[in-house]
Amino acid sequence: PVYTRRCLIEDPTWSLVTVPHLTELCLQHIVHNFENNPILNYLLPEHQRKVVDRLPTSLPLTVTANIVSHEDYWKRRCLERWQVCEVSNYGDSWKRMYFERHLENILKFLIPNTTDPKEVLDLIPLCKDYVRKLEIDQFLPPVRPDPKDESNDLSDTEDDADQLNEAYTHHYDLKDLVAALPHLEELHLTYTVKGCGMNFEWSLFNFTEQDCSNLAAALKMCHNLKVFKLTQSQVDDEKTKLLVRSLLDHPYLLEVDLSHNLIKDHGAQALGKLISRSRLEILNLCNNQIHHLGAQALAHGLAESSTLTSLNLRLNCVEDKGGEAIGRALLTNSSLKSLHLGSNNLSEPTAAVFSQVLAQNTTLTSINFSCNRLGLDAGKKLLEGLKNNKTLTEFDLRQSEVEQEPDFLIHRIVWANREAVRLASLQHPTAEPL
Repeated sequence: PVYTRRCLIEDPTWSLVTVPHLTELCLQHIVHNFENNPILNYLLPEHQRKVVDRLPTSLPLTVTANIVSHEDYWKRRCLERWQVCEVSNYGDSWKRMYFERHLENILKFLIPNTTDPKEVLDLIPLCKDYVRKLEIDQFLPPVRPDPKDESNDLSDTEDDADQLNEAYTHHYDLKDLVAALPHLEELHLTYTVKGCGMNFEWSLFNFTEQDCSNLAAALKMCHNLKVFKLTQSQVDDEKTKLLVRSLLDHPYLLEVDLSHNLIKDHGAQALGKLISRSRLEILNLCNNQIHHLGAQALAHGLAESSTLTSLNLRLNCVEDKGGEAIGRALLTNSSLKSLHLGSNNLSEPTAAVFSQVLAQNTTLTSINFSCNRLGLDAGKKLLEGLKNNKTLTEFDLRQSEVEQEPDFLIHRIVWANREAVRLASLQHPTAEPL
């Protein structure tokens, strides 16, 4: 018989594992062509995840905004763009963070009459479903023309020149933008310029009447507004009254912050009406120029309010007439929990009224009288009112010229109240939301 031998030669490194599955090849093709053919929503969920994990963060927003909803992708985009990313400030949504901060960045560096308005308007369809809060801490004014390029027209009057100069201080009008953001709830604005360096001019920090009129119109269109903050913007009485007229009928408004401005008594009177007519819960007027007439108007609103829980009047000058009026309002008010009257030139008459407040009011939990001149006897009167008080857990009397012994006894009562609240919370913890 004839014997034959058969030899098979195989590659020992060859394996089926190295051959990509057809599904994998298809997913790679989808990723590479995603900008021209974004078919993400047609894929199975597990395949969508694989595609999104490989998508480059450089893709245009026109492609990804309304197609990619996976939070991991937007987390990558945020972390690559910003060093500090506190997602808890954005409802734990990375996508919301990206679009809010992206829009804020455009607005902070937008130059009226120079930047193409389409840069903002084209972004609205992409971000309108995700923007709930805008924090804009700078508004750039228009670029002034070079005087050398202007013809020297002797017929121009001085008034014409003033109008021309004012025209170059108006800032971006938020009206069209705000009207197109249906979910906007918070608006934090500061009309200033950061980092101007040697190009400093007072006109850079001018919140003009036209700016105020535009902003008031924008506020009327922001139907879901809950929080409005306009700080460090030289807001005076007339501008305050104009803004308040736009805020009076807002059904959801809960917080207004106009701190570090130029508001005096007439502006405070308008805000008093806002307190009494709205559902406002928090009002911050720190560092303005409110005197006793304005404080009395605020007290009148406070007496009629059933929703205000926090009032900050630190660094004003309400004096005793204003302090006493606020104290008398608190004898009937049953909503306010926190009151800050630090640095208001208060003295013993105010302390005497608040002695009655501490004895009767059962809702106040925090009072700040720091940096006033209450006087030596004021501590005894406040201590007398606190004897049976079980609700006050914070009472700041630093630098208020109160005697040491009553000050010590006051803080001992306040500490005991705070401990009682803490123990009660341990015994009856708040039920976790379902």
